[in-house]
Amino acid sequence: MFKVVARSADARRGELTLNHGTVSTPVFMPCGTYGSVKALTPVQLRDVGTQILLGNTFHLMLRPGPEVISQLGGLHGFMDWNGPILTDSGGYQVFSLRDSVRLDDEGVTFKSPVNGDEVRLSPDISMHMQTTLNSDIVMVFDECTPYPAEHEQARASMLRSVNWASASKSAYQGEGALFGIIQGSVYDDLRSQSLEALHEIGFDGLAIGGLSVGENIEEMNAVLAALVPQMPPEQPRYLMGVGTPSDLIRGVLLGIDMFDCVMPTRNARNGHLFTWHGVVRIRNAIHKQDASPIDPACECYTCQHFSRAYLHHLDRCREMLACTLMSIHNLHFYHELMAALRERISENTLSAFASRLLAQFADANRVGPSV
Repeated sequence: MFKVVARSADARRGELTLNHGTVSTPVFMPCGTYGSVKALTPVQLRDVGTQILLGNTFHLMLRPGPEVISQLGGLHGFMDWNGPILTDSGGYQVFSLRDSVRLDDEGVTFKSPVNGDEVRLSPDISMHMQTTLNSDIVMVFDECTPYPAEHEQARASMLRSVNWASASKSAYQGEGALFGIIQGSVYDDLRSQSLEALHEIGFDGLAIGGLSVGENIEEMNAVLAALVPQMPPEQPRYLMGVGTPSDLIRGVLLGIDMFDCVMPTRNARNGHLFTWHGVVRIRNAIHKQDASPIDPACECYTCQHFSRAYLHHLDRCREMLACTLMSIHNLHFYHELMAALRERISENTLSAFASRLLAQFADANRVGPSV
């Protein structure tokens, strides 16, 4: 399923073979939470370089429900996407509703944010739903530990996630790859215990969950630096819900293979556009008469056809086209960044390239570009 084809220090370039295609890693996965990446069609996603999408079990279970998706060809047929799809199990969304969740050893009960109905979610229900979706990569049902958490609280949460991971594996009857999720908050000993337990259960890949939930960047990086070297080198490594271009670069340097985050599309809808020289804030008045593209060096559809002035105008008028054009640019940038990292790994020149980019992004943030 996964093979490493090149290395540069700890970074790996790999090929992840799934039911709906082969993915080149390291890879960024756009979030299609409700069965769509906001404002973009499947054709546009392909055009910007998307290899694999992320869907969400929790939201698709509530709307439109498993019966509708099953009747219409699984999630691939439902959304007309013929490439690979990874589906999150719903654990993180339960975490976001934690104030109204009743938690027990077998699962969780909560009020639907759609209509207020009482809903049950457990390892077997999550696995059944993801089987219905026909996901290429299925995530075990886990508990996302809140931050901050005392050691004992984090330990109890981690052990519950391990038990649910075992139950998820027993319940899963689909044909996709099944990934475990390492929990343990910011405690290295708990992360190591979680990893060891998941390795004993046996999964096709391992994800790192429970980060980017409130801890500072130093804490997150410390967890990753201690944990990633312990992860099985023959399996794909997935860092969930992270993040900025700099986060992706640091993760790749450590040996992470897969990333997802809402940042490129969410930031696009808020007028924050990523470039190799920093963030362009298109709502700033300086762009009102600017005839230049977002980035003159960018080859995306948006930069090849439209000016900053036009995007500024669309955004100020709240035209839906603004979200589409700016999302095209941001996702193109993210995919181009990952492609550049893959190329440097193959050339074994990643270290100098990554250091230059990290310094460049840090300088841009310090001076508050555009800008």
